[in-house]
Amino acid sequence: MEGKKRLLTYEGLRQLEEEIQELKVVRRKEVAQKIKEAREQGDLSENAEYDAAKDEQRDIEARIEEIEKILKNAEVVVEDEVELDKINVGCKVRVFDFEYDEEDEFKIVGSTESNSLKKRISNESPVGSALIGKKVGDVVQVETLSGIIELKVLEIQRSN
Repeated sequence: MEGKKRLLTYEGLRQLEEEIQELKVVRRKEVAQKIKEAREQGDLSENAEYDAAKDEQRDIEARIEEIEKILKNAEVVVEDEVELDKINVGCKVRVFDFEYDEEDEFKIVGSTESNSLKKRISNESPVGSALIGKKVGDVVQVETLSGIIELKVLEIQRSN
């Protein structure tokens, strides 16, 4: 992960900055208080609260480190400047799925922002990478775990 550029939308960058701020300012203090209270109970060798608080502290510090690496290598996509003649990170795309005979819409984002439940697919995913660079009217075949799917690009728009 070190040194690899991570594509982020401005929204994704903002969310990571808010999360790291929350972890550093609020969560660190909360867990430090939990550790202090657990220490005051005496013997730490059989203190479940102390062990749980230390585990939580380790998880928080690991997440802070992970976010810092992402932010250090982030390349922010300025969505207002995304060209709409072809699909790129930051675009909202409407496609027709031939297998299910239905339209679908999703946003192409960097891998750190992908969330299939929110219709945000990574540019590195099979569907995302197959669509990058395609234009309205193009038909793509995508090899997925469940087989080959065929999509037709219907519309490309800015996501904001």
